[in-house]
Amino acid sequence: FGPNVVPETPFPILTIDETDVNTYFSPDDGVLNALVPLLSSAKQSIYFLAYSFTSNELGDIARKKHEDGLDVKGVMDAEQVVSNQGTEYDLFKQADMNVRLDGNEGLMHHKVFVIDGKIVAFGSYNFSKSAEENNDENLIVVYSEPIAQQFIEEFYRVWNQAPQE
Repeated sequence: FGPNVVPETPFPILTIDETDVNTYFSPDDGVLNALVPLLSSAKQSIYFLAYSFTSNELGDIARKKHEDGLDVKGVMDAEQVVSNQGTEYDLFKQADMNVRLDGNEGLMHHKVFVIDGKIVAFGSYNFSKSAEENNDENLIVVYSEPIAQQFIEEFYRVWNQAPQE
């Protein structure tokens, strides 16, 4: 467990029923190195649901894509925004991004990016330095429009519960 583990992901890239699936385990697989080019490749939209979002690198990309005119929307867990140091939420709001705090009585524990309605990245990996460097986390990237659409449905379910500011 943790940063001393030896990387041994046996099948990091799979094709299942003609669908490409990539698997990553932090800290050994460098999940951030997979997410940065994925988000950077977005041409139309990035939707995210984030329990914890403190990653400057991922936040910078989201803000840049918003500035470039892409449809960037997100919902973040309200308790984490209040309790986390270095949360990206305030920076997103200052950039006039369309982000909301969740309206769930419990934890909004999702960790999801949907890119261009065709690619979904999800797992236990929080968008944070601890997830990248210390914690044992996972991220699965699925290249499938039908699966991405299911995650978009969940995004809008959570989005519609979130109070507008």
